[in-house]
Amino acid sequence: MQQSNADRTTTPFRLLLCRGALQAASVLVSGGLVLTGCSVGSTDTATAETNSQTSTTSTADSAASDSELSLGDTTTAASTISNTTAAALAFMATLSDEQIETLTYDYDDETKSTSWSNFPVTFVDRAGLNLTDLTDEQRAAALEVLEELLSEEAYATVEGIMGGDEYLHENSSSTEDSLGQYYIALFGDPSDTDAWSIQFGGHHLGINADLNGGENAITFAPTHLGVQPAVYTNDDGDEVQPFDGIYTDAFAFFDSLTDNQQATLTSGDVSMCAPGDTCDFSTGSGLTGADLTDKQKKLLLELIANWAGMADEETNTAELAEIETTLDDTVIAWSGETTYDMSSGDGINFSISGPNVYVAFQAQQGSAGADVDGISTSGWGHVHTIYRDPSNDYAGSVTQQEGSGMTGGPGEGRAPSDLGAAGEGGAPDALVRTPPEEQ
Repeated sequence: MQQSNADRTTTPFRLLLCRGALQAASVLVSGGLVLTGCSVGSTDTATAETNSQTSTTSTADSAASDSELSLGDTTTAASTISNTTAAALAFMATLSDEQIETLTYDYDDETKSTSWSNFPVTFVDRAGLNLTDLTDEQRAAALEVLEELLSEEAYATVEGIMGGDEYLHENSSSTEDSLGQYYIALFGDPSDTDAWSIQFGGHHLGINADLNGGENAITFAPTHLGVQPAVYTNDDGDEVQPFDGIYTDAFAFFDSLTDNQQATLTSGDVSMCAPGDTCDFSTGSGLTGADLTDKQKKLLLELIANWAGMADEETNTAELAEIETTLDDTVIAWSGETTYDMSSGDGINFSISGPNVYVAFQAQQGSAGADVDGISTSGWGHVHTIYRDPSNDYAGSVTQQEGSGMTGGPGEGRAPSDLGAAGEGGAPDALVRTPPEEQ
């Protein structure tokens, strides 16, 4: 039996990463190092200005223009699978037999669909190895797997999410013991030819990546990306805003719409398909892709690419092309603020629901005990998102799709159509409901 989360010793994750990075500096190299206190080098990141904000460090691309979409690294699916496989095998070579047993599962093990969540690890046990239990060398090797898998932009976003958790761990009054804890699990044997999966995550992160060298295919459905706080300052004095790229893309799309289109968009039903829920992926009402101009469709695809475009250029292009084929049948709904200004209002909620894509973005109206003076930790500053593919969740695994309605999170298997924009009593089920210790 795997060790209980409550029994684990929590070491500040930033310190663990930094020590590992000093031994293997190549592990953390993208987007400007946003994990506070590390100084392994940096690269330029995107910046954005709002009506009430100064420029901030961004970890994602800016909104789409009339030029081609920016789709990550210029590599192929085959090279991503090969490089990630090599990194996974190298990571396993650093582990003991007992650790490998904890890390690995059968490819179709039901645990894959029950061990990821938007709730803390103290509420839903994660599969695999806790990175806080690893040596510096092992942690660096584990993160190398993630870096080989993700595009630079996606990896930088993940860094920003983890850095935010660590910022709260050090600066807030939160009693959540899981802050800074992240797990990695492998389902199936790492291979260039056979299907296998990587699961990586913690409270505000749940990546499920399926790699199939035989079909030259990679998918990230389902995946959870979250953020808290919206903006924080690292030890170098730089502001880090992990979701600035998503916010920028969302408002680039919203601002491209006519008044009538915006009225239709905001009159729709924002849906939610949370971890642990079975879903009928009901599109509900809202603005349809058929109502958009070609430029607006491109902007919508650029927004979707924040979730569906996390890998290499070939994979991302193929995934977005598939989504584009049914974009006319995709419904977009929006509620909340209509201006990107985090100094006012309670943030935004939107859903994008179609035959080949489901994205839900929800502002969490609660700080979860993580208040920090001058930092937004609720609404704009506390967001959970879900990405799923109705046509290909868990790479089409019937076993996992059936299992996803069980105990993968505190949800009760209700579909988006049952939840609406805020569900009964204003809480859209598992994605918004706050655990007792966080209230």
